Amino acid sequence: MPSTSRLAIVLAAGLGTRMKSDLPKVMHQVAGLSLVGHVLKAVEAAEIGRVAVVVGPDMPELVAEVARRAPQAQCHVQQDRLGTAHAARAAEPAWRDLPDQVLVLFGDTPLVSPQTLARVCARLDEGADVVVLGFDTEDPTGYGRLLTDGDRLLAIREERDASEAERAVRFCNSGIMGFRGTRFAGIIQRIGNANAKGEYYLTDAVEIAAGLGLSVVTERADEWEVQGINTRVQLARVEADYQRQARIAAMENGATLVAPETVHFSHDTRLGRDVVVEPNVVFGPGVEVGDGVTIRSFSHLEEAQVAEGATLGPYARLRPGAEIGAGAHIGNFVEIKNARVETGAKVNHLTYIGDARVGAGANIGAGTITCNYDGFLKHHTDIGAGAFVGSNSTLVAPVTIGDGAYLAAGGVVTENVPADALSLGRARQVVKEGRGAQLKERFARAKAEKKGG
Repeated sequence: MPSTSRLAIVLAAGLGTRMKSDLPKVMHQVAGLSLVGHVLKAVEAAEIGRVAVVVGPDMPELVAEVARRAPQAQCHVQQDRLGTAHAARAAEPAWRDLPDQVLVLFGDTPLVSPQTLARVCARLDEGADVVVLGFDTEDPTGYGRLLTDGDRLLAIREERDASEAERAVRFCNSGIMGFRGTRFAGIIQRIGNANAKGEYYLTDAVEIAAGLGLSVVTERADEWEVQGINTRVQLARVEADYQRQARIAAMENGATLVAPETVHFSHDTRLGRDVVVEPNVVFGPGVEVGDGVTIRSFSHLEEAQVAEGATLGPYARLRPGAEIGAGAHIGNFVEIKNARVETGAKVNHLTYIGDARVGAGANIGAGTITCNYDGFLKHHTDIGAGAFVGSNSTLVAPVTIGDGAYLAAGGVVTENVPADALSLGRARQVVKEGRGAQLKERFARAKAEKKGG
């Protein structure tokens, strides 16, 4: 169960002007989820029971996103952007009652893992008063250096203030910190703004805590997981890192990715064992794939469920609400939306199935369309088990095709078809001997006259 004695303060107020966007920075997405959504997801998985999110003024879309991703979280407004410690102070109603632990995180650091957050909490459980999360890097340029004696933190030295020897240190500050709850208020309230910008910096907590004789230690994270995002270039880099880790996890859990670097996952994609994913497949949010499924190249899935043993694609599109049954076949250039294709059914070529049910074992011919929208409302098509729908059929909803019914190719079906019935809905074919040659001659003369004129 989550520990309600732990509080996570997520600083998400920054507008991200360098992103050149009307959106708050933390609303941009990685793997189909907002940056702040990733952080909130990690906090929940780390079983931190209470969450306070610091937002800027006039950010209703951010407040709504927090409510969607963490309904129990409370938002606090930082009216003026006066530094990280000032932002943490804005959440005072959340930490005023002295929780056992307080973690301060950043809404633009989406890859931080719940395991890392749990390690920070464990260090506090072991007796540390302040824990600073650091990372080792080959290129420390621009980062604050963590100066340590063992795992005891002596100081955080910003690069502009560092000596030549200190600049050679490759253990750097991620910005994420944990505090013993009974110490947090006293430390945060002592942080002043005696710096060139007149802002209140959370990093000053280390010097203050040391001055109070408190235990200040470090914990390590991988560099890739504590990347912050300030630009679109960094956003793309983090997306690439997320996808790389997601691909590795999918393969380690029993899926085959034929060309891993071409497969794009969402933050919540779930693949069963022995799934085979061919090149250039995109998983949008909300996709769950059962065991033994084959997804062929250039398919796109979003908010869809695929049962065991089904086959998709190539060039299949599953839109929200698509449910594909066990052993079903969804073929090339087939689009399924808000429809259930039941066990063993086949929809193999150039077809649109929307707002419908395709019964078990039914066969849908090439070029079939369910006409589900009348310009105002959506309507349902029900195709029974074992039905055969001939190629180029147009099913005008609402309409029901009974079990075992047979629809001749090229029909326009506007009325219900009983079980085991035959439906022919096309115009009667007329053949006129010799008229084809006459038409060709006439068209050729017209073309010649047009050129001569």
